Amino acid sequence: MSRLKKVMKGRKGTFLLLGAAVLLLAGSAVGSARAALTYYSENYTAQMEMYDIGVTLVEESVKGSKNISSRDYAGSDDAWKQNQGALLTDMLDETDGKLVAGRNYKEALSVKNSGNIDEYVRVRIYKSWKNEDGSKETTLAPSLIELNLTQNGWIVDENASTEERTVLYWPSVLKVGESTPAFSDTLKIDNSITSKVTEHTTEENGLKTTTTTFNYNGVSFHVEAEVDAVQTHNAQDAIKSAWGVDVSVDSNGNLTLLQ
Repeated sequence: MSRLKKVMKGRKGTFLLLGAAVLLLAGSAVGSARAALTYYSENYTAQMEMYDIGVTLVEESVKGSKNISSRDYAGSDDAWKQNQGALLTDMLDETDGKLVAGRNYKEALSVKNSGNIDEYVRVRIYKSWKNEDGSKETTLAPSLIELNLTQNGWIVDENASTEERTVLYWPSVLKVGESTPAFSDTLKIDNSITSKVTEHTTEENGLKTTTTTFNYNGVSFHVEAEVDAVQTHNAQDAIKSAWGVDVSVDSNGNLTLLQ
């Protein structure tokens, strides 16, 4: 049995939204999370060497393009060459280190075939809010985290997508050394979050003082991208085995999801 599926997780940077009296959104601090990369084994009967497959997550920000995370076979003894980086590290360079709600920050993400065989790729994007203790903040909608999808030839699997998760497929064969068009181009935090405030009024010696505080001090937003690659050999069965979805493949190798 060959192991034919590779999953790459790019855990994006964490940005703390800092509140202050009167100023609803005073600034931000950046705590970058490392991009995690995981390899999973899939049992499948096709004759294919597991080390042939490889995938890289590529980010283009205001500072240019760079490989963020990748995993490729190193040559022998089940050794793998890995790169794990942090994403969004350049995002706030656009605004002098402070997060500006409502601004479209450049965040173009794409997938490169860094292996030795042609492949199909899938991307899963997760969005959520977390409190300082790491628990999920459920009163903020994931839709307030706007990673704009280009839909530049990508197929959105509506049946597998939820409010927190979006599933995308690149329908064409991704050849060795080639990259997909970007599946995202900008990232924005919805400006409406700045209106979520509480006012507290005190009175001392006849003087009233009103303090306005941001309701979500210390809350962070999280965006995670998972990239999967599957062999093109016997594609329909391989994709069903690895991804659990039914597809049709035309004579040019293009995928169509079967609902």
